[in-house]
Amino acid sequence: MDRAGTQMGDPGRDSGRNTAAALRERGIKTLFFCTAATAVIVVAFILLFLLADALPIFTLVGLPDFLLGQTWAPSAAEPLYGIFPLIVGTLLVTFGAMVFAVPLSIGTAVYIAELASPRVKSILKPAIELLAGIPSVVFGFFGLIVLTDFIRVVFDLPTGETWLAASVLLGIMALPTIISVSEDAITAIPREYREGSLAIGATRWQTISRVIVPAALSGIAAAIILGIGRAVGETMAVMMVAGNAAIIPDPIWNILSPVRTLTGTLGIEMGEVAVGSDHYSALFGVAVVLLVITLIINLSAVAILRHIHEGSSARPGRKPLLPAQLKEPVSRSLKYGLIGVVIIFLFAALPVHLAVGILLIGVAGYFGRDRISRFHIEKASFGLIIISALTVLIILVIILADIVINGLPALSWEFLTQPPTDLGRGGGIYPAIIGTLYLVAGAIAIALPLGVGAAIYLVEYTREGRITKLIRTGVDLLNGTPSIVFGLFGFAFIVIYLNVGISMLAGQVTLALMVMPTIIRTTEESLKSIPASLREGSLALGATKWQTISRVVLPPAVPGIVTGSILSIGRAAGETAPIMFTAVVFSQRFLPDSVFDPVMALPYHLFILATNVPGASASKYGTALVLLILVVGLYSAAIWVRTHFQNKIRG
Repeated sequence: MDRAGTQMGDPGRDSGRNTAAALRERGIKTLFFCTAATAVIVVAFILLFLLADALPIFTLVGLPDFLLGQTWAPSAAEPLYGIFPLIVGTLLVTFGAMVFAVPLSIGTAVYIAELASPRVKSILKPAIELLAGIPSVVFGFFGLIVLTDFIRVVFDLPTGETWLAASVLLGIMALPTIISVSEDAITAIPREYREGSLAIGATRWQTISRVIVPAALSGIAAAIILGIGRAVGETMAVMMVAGNAAIIPDPIWNILSPVRTLTGTLGIEMGEVAVGSDHYSALFGVAVVLLVITLIINLSAVAILRHIHEGSSARPGRKPLLPAQLKEPVSRSLKYGLIGVVIIFLFAALPVHLAVGILLIGVAGYFGRDRISRFHIEKASFGLIIISALTVLIILVIILADIVINGLPALSWEFLTQPPTDLGRGGGIYPAIIGTLYLVAGAIAIALPLGVGAAIYLVEYTREGRITKLIRTGVDLLNGTPSIVFGLFGFAFIVIYLNVGISMLAGQVTLALMVMPTIIRTTEESLKSIPASLREGSLALGATKWQTISRVVLPPAVPGIVTGSILSIGRAAGETAPIMFTAVVFSQRFLPDSVFDPVMALPYHLFILATNVPGASASKYGTALVLLILVVGLYSAAIWVRTHFQNKIRG
């Protein structure tokens, strides 16, 4: 009887197993939901703590006077808290960066998508990704040592730390973002557009300029908006080269005037104020304004890109991004606005006679274009596009060559294995190397499970709905938050409110929150690339949802997850602003004993050497080279992993 009962199965035992399995599945789903909700919670906490610390200054000064006040002098006998010069400085620097970056970026994107051979493309695309991987503090160091000196000599100035230097440097930093997104938008245009244009007798340039680029205009606009967000949120590079004078240039187009940005003000002053003072509250007010500006910019770009992505499904009768009657006026406004910008910058940056000469050549070319053969126009246009791509490559080569040539002599076994001496002029950077690795390892240990769990919930456990949209919006907001704002949040919440103090743990948590959106996005894309038929087959064979995810879906998605993790490691290793107020000290002889001790880090060490320690040229370049090798090595590994598995899949 017992044997027969065993063979027939025990209904009560089977029911218990099914109940336990259902509870386990529900528990796993709840866990993944909690990880996905983390992004929304973090955004809410950032806004809460920034607003709570900024509220006293809004009450004391009044929001209109705070935003429109003409003087920022928080340390004066009678403190003044007007941030209008800071807002103007931020907008001017960003404006100049876009004037520099947009023509180069679009020209390079067109070259990669339409003109480059596969061999050239295989060189140029990794080079642009390499440019994206250079840490901002290394850009700032290059700008401070090379670019500002060049501007000082060329324009015969007492110092080259100017609006022009900041705009050029931020323009270089925005190039990879604008190029990559624009190139994707151009490549996504259907092949039929090209073939149809060529079939009716148009040249390649006419096809590109009148068919392809206009069709990709929404994606290019999103790329420019993302580039603007990158420029507005940058801290370290602009702080090192802009001159940091809280004034409005006089006249307003004087690009050789020093300026100060919102991010630069936070980076310069936050470490020196008394917690709870009016000055402290005013800086958090600055952070709130900065956060609002960057969130508007980044959400605009996300909305445009989402619109384009939805449009790729080609639903008939779908509402266009702009009404038909507005397309021509908007296009005309952009065209004439760009012409006006170019004219202003010609006269601001060049001697009058040279600016007039260039302007006359441009006018003559415009009005005489009908008399020039379209094939000559094509050759001239392609020549300019190729020059754009070569300029981007030359910029990368100059930056890398300067750091490598000057940094190699500083490298030695002692430099890599000894602590610093004489304020960093002597000794080595061993504690900074290990401290950077500690910070990165801790950040990834926190961010990876949260990011992967959030992506699994968004892709595998839920459909598009209000909750999903809320979580995705939280991820977008987190992704668009400037790194300096993460630093302020970590300082206000982790260091002060939780009383953790300036420590390795505070820096690890802050960096983890910053890189988590990258892990979520890359993991999402990897999971979406797995065919639905694999899931359906696994479930049809009786596997549970979690068994299907863990044994069928995740293994082939691992390469994408690894790529996202490596990119996050590279970004965390190169960031300075988030750890300035939470984790680092400039110099210490010994490694930390616990996560509650502060650490040294390569980005912060380079920043202090470059800005505060004279006579440390060898150490500066050596530190910059080591940091560059570390971060670029990580990005190169991510590119290799991605390419390897793409080739494996194609094969």
